[in-house]
Amino acid sequence: MMSNFLTHRQMASLVEAIQTAENHSSGEIRVHIDSNSEDDNAKTAFEIFRSLNMHKTEERNAVLFHINFDKRYLTIVGDEGIHKKVHQHFWDRMHDEITSAFARGNYFEALEEAILKTGTELKKHFPINGNNPNELSNEISFS
Repeated sequence: MMSNFLTHRQMASLVEAIQTAENHSSGEIRVHIDSNSEDDNAKTAFEIFRSLNMHKTEERNAVLFHINFDKRYLTIVGDEGIHKKVHQHFWDRMHDEITSAFARGNYFEALEEAILKTGTELKKHFPINGNNPNELSNEISFS
């Protein structure tokens, strides 16, 4: 599936950013682009989080960026392990930064920066101990 907001090359670069961000922590990051027109975006984001099995990581430290470009909607969902360690204001500030960049048409730049910042934050709280299996796909998913 193609996004009208990101090129194929930009989407491949976002996957690389996810790999880079995950290299330094046991956390997992996913990006999901949703083109459904349902009204309850937050509920949909939590459903996607579960359908991608993001709640099944060993340390419950997965983060989902759920985006509906057409509706100009972004939800960041972090699992319970993350919520115990990363303060809500971190996510609120990131949400504001991403949505204001989206408003200027900077979709790729905003997502790439958010992914890398998330990786840095995860590294503080979920450093790698021993091996670091990739528990979830890094590919961008669509619905």
